[in-house]
Amino acid sequence: MKRLAAVAALLGLAAVTACSGSTGDKPAAGGGSGGSGGGLYTTIDGLKPGLDVNGPINPWNPKGNAFVGFNAMRIAWSKNHMTDPNQFYPGIAESWEIAPDNSSITLRLHPDNKWSDGKPVTAEDVKFSIALAYTQGSTAFAIDPGAAGAASEVEVVDDKTVKITQDMDNPSVTFVRGVMDSYVVPQHVWSSVLSADFWDKLKAARGEGAEAEKAREEITALSEKVLAFAPPKDVSAGPFTLERMNPSEALLVKNKNFYNAANVGPDQVKLLNYTGNEQIWNYLIAGKLDNAPFTAVPADVMKRISTTPGNEVIKGYSPVSLGMAFNQAKKPYDNVHVRRGLAYLINRDEITKIASPEGGTPALTTTGIHQKPAAEWLGADLAALEPYKLDAAKAEEEFKKAGLKKDGGKWTLPDGTPWKFTVNVPAPFSDWVSGAKAITSQLAEAGIDAEVVTTADYPLYLKEIAEGKYDVGFWLIALGPAPYNIYQRLYGASNGWSILGGKVKHAEPGKGGNWMGGPETIEVDGAKVNPGELTAKLNSASGDEQKKIIGQLAKAANQDLPVVQLWDYVNTQFVNTNRFTGFPENDSDLLRQPSGVWIQLGMVKKQ
Repeated sequence: MKRLAAVAALLGLAAVTACSGSTGDKPAAGGGSGGSGGGLYTTIDGLKPGLDVNGPINPWNPKGNAFVGFNAMRIAWSKNHMTDPNQFYPGIAESWEIAPDNSSITLRLHPDNKWSDGKPVTAEDVKFSIALAYTQGSTAFAIDPGAAGAASEVEVVDDKTVKITQDMDNPSVTFVRGVMDSYVVPQHVWSSVLSADFWDKLKAARGEGAEAEKAREEITALSEKVLAFAPPKDVSAGPFTLERMNPSEALLVKNKNFYNAANVGPDQVKLLNYTGNEQIWNYLIAGKLDNAPFTAVPADVMKRISTTPGNEVIKGYSPVSLGMAFNQAKKPYDNVHVRRGLAYLINRDEITKIASPEGGTPALTTTGIHQKPAAEWLGADLAALEPYKLDAAKAEEEFKKAGLKKDGGKWTLPDGTPWKFTVNVPAPFSDWVSGAKAITSQLAEAGIDAEVVTTADYPLYLKEIAEGKYDVGFWLIALGPAPYNIYQRLYGASNGWSILGGKVKHAEPGKGGNWMGGPETIEVDGAKVNPGELTAKLNSASGDEQKKIIGQLAKAANQDLPVVQLWDYVNTQFVNTNRFTGFPENDSDLLRQPSGVWIQLGMVKKQ
């Protein structure tokens, strides 16, 4: 499966600097070539492997048949800029104004946009959808503000204008991104889900005492009701509506009421079912797909895909890296010298060549950041970090510092018992499986008894790794563009730190979701630092202060090695130009959005 598919929910990440009056790139206006539409566009939904015919048309339901960019609309679409997360393309909002201090964002909706049933898209729809988001505790709309901050007020200024104000008692640079990533659904379809006094309950929930606690419980209890809601038919403000589906495909048809319908090239979209890489490869080899989003492909398969007429490869920056993460609650991985020794035994160039030759580049070292933004944030300091190049002598030195012993060419634990290195990976991720096998092969050559254990699917893998069942597992890191979101993958909830009401708390290993089990403080350059507190500071810091903190955290990750960074992803996508043209070019930020966004912006035209 695709890495970006696996982390789609995690890429709702947030902001560093505020901008004022930014509207992003505008979609094409008027008729244009191919404006009348035509043809069937075939792709896969990179966010939903495995179609579920029984899923509701509900963007909050994980199994729902609301396909992002096609019939599921957000307020705006993030460009995922390398260092400035507050850049977006229009979605439900045509334009927006962000206060210089990030304290508010004013959204202006497209004046002529309508739902597919002909009713206008209004500011009340946006406010109602925000109320639904509160029941899910999502990013900027949470009763108890966490790392993403929280809205203090949602004001309908007029029928097409909404102002959302941040609670500045707990300010966050991720606030704007949290707002813009919100789904919008039609109030007239969903109105039965919420009671008329919802906003009164929300106001009460922000207080203290028994009444506030009761209100919070009532709002939280609405979560399952929202997730289960199943509209009788698809009423969308996007470029398409769901017509029908079966286990092998979903068919969507053009929404003539979409604000930019004149420039939507395809008349229909077919989303094909898949459960793993091999199916996607076969679709591409057969020339069935007009686009396949980020997909891991071995070199021999890439050659076969490339020979299919019309197939082309587009590549760009992907704000994701892969790390091999340690459960430090389990021995011997609680010892930093063991982790360093393992880092010296892993040949990242060879592993990347085997596992992800087209979709990744070997990590320069472990920083917690993808190497492209790392160069921007760290500058010359990047070269000063320990590279952990393959070095068996250094590995042996580190192992001995940890008290490990070598007996008959095999490394044992300090008490002489056998050391079994076990790394877990999800079975459907062929690149992860190949990478893990390459690692265990390299470690075996160095005298470490090593094995790969696969888990049936990715949701089960995430559940079991969170429960602390694995000694070592693969873990997606560097999830930019916001620095806070990058480092919370190493020094956030999975390693014991959380933010609630602006305060940082640390849970003991095995509690509160802390499966990495790292200590609360670590030694960096001879001084004790709390990386979770440093990470939390990124949530409100900006400018030079932010850059300084990133430098500290990169050095902490490099010395402490909660993970060994293996490869940094390259956003490798496939298009076929036999039927459509106008696809994004190499390095376009639109490659970081599903092709439904390309279509709704008026880019994709019939050949």
